[in-house]
Amino acid sequence: MPAYRTLSIAPDGTLSRGRMEAPSEAAAIERLRRQGHMPMRAEPDAGGRPVLDAVLHAELGRGRGALRRQELADLTRELAVMLGAGQDLDHALRFVVETAASARLRKVVGQLRDLVRDGSPLAAALARQPRSFPALYVGLVRAGEAGGTLAATLDSLATLLERQRALDASVRSALIYPALLLVASIGSVALLLTHVLPQFVPLFEQSGAQLPGPTRLLMAVGDAVAAHGALGLMLLGVLFLVARQVLRLPGPRLAADRLLLRLPVVGGLAREALAARFGRTLGTLLQNGMPLDAALGVVRDTLGNRAAVAAVEAATASAKGGAGLAGPLGAARLFPLRTVHLLRLGEETAQLGPMALRAAEIHEERTRIGLQRLVSLLTPAITVVMGALVAGIVAAMLLAMLSLNDLAG
Repeated sequence: MPAYRTLSIAPDGTLSRGRMEAPSEAAAIERLRRQGHMPMRAEPDAGGRPVLDAVLHAELGRGRGALRRQELADLTRELAVMLGAGQDLDHALRFVVETAASARLRKVVGQLRDLVRDGSPLAAALARQPRSFPALYVGLVRAGEAGGTLAATLDSLATLLERQRALDASVRSALIYPALLLVASIGSVALLLTHVLPQFVPLFEQSGAQLPGPTRLLMAVGDAVAAHGALGLMLLGVLFLVARQVLRLPGPRLAADRLLLRLPVVGGLAREALAARFGRTLGTLLQNGMPLDAALGVVRDTLGNRAAVAAVEAATASAKGGAGLAGPLGAARLFPLRTVHLLRLGEETAQLGPMALRAAEIHEERTRIGLQRLVSLLTPAITVVMGALVAGIVAAMLLAMLSLNDLAG
């Protein structure tokens, strides 16, 4: 009998990974349901690679041949529109295949359509391509098919993916110009120290004059950069790799994540983005009928911040005991107060899902505004620092020139 590796959400809201023997994938999924689990994936056990640990990663569709985040969001939105308009799934998939903008999307959707036409449920067909469709995506589609709300579920998924992509795009686009300006500044200073300044060194040496202190310091720095610049870059690369390995350990990673959330300016932006991701994922899951405990178990694995994960775990235990979700989140002091207040209001009015989505909208907008302000501060700050460094180099050279003039006079 074939064996399957499974990923599901247990009745207590935790992720459950296992291995079972079953006649087919559908039988394995049905057995999980009878055990009270919410199945998210059952894939043949090839004796090697385990089920993916990540439930929803920031990079949806990783790997060669997998769908990009933009393609996945567009596919989900088109399917939601077509199904909402009354089209059947086969016609909706055929429309996507015929209008696909890339060969990759055409191939993936074509494979989905072939499986669906052979009688496979859409969720089972999606589970065959885990690089393109994460476990949360597959699990929600499976729940939508079981409840007869596939169009609404896909619409919610499309909104979730579009919001996440828009927020990530805002962060990246906002940081491109400051990053380029910083690289240009460092390159300009290095060029002055290693190529421009050495042109004047023979002139200074031939004069035999005592050069001013700033000029001697500048020449020493230039010599050090020219002699050991490559080695310094290599050491920085090694330190970066070592730091990455250290941050994979639970203790250092937790300390680093806590420090990040408490940094001035950057910490505030990180908390806003964290609250947006938390609210958007939690609200989407609750709106699609997932129980609170199970939804929190999924949300916990999407945050990417160990300090926030610990806070959500404490809130999950509190919610299971009937004490509520907002209190422990507020006590952790990691999420913005607005998030805590809206979640408390949602608990009091039995509207936790809509309130979580409302909180997500607010914090997504605040994240975008905060990024704009940060860039508006970073750009002139980098420009001023670069100008000061260049002016200092030029001033040191002018002092040396003036000392040579005084000696000649």
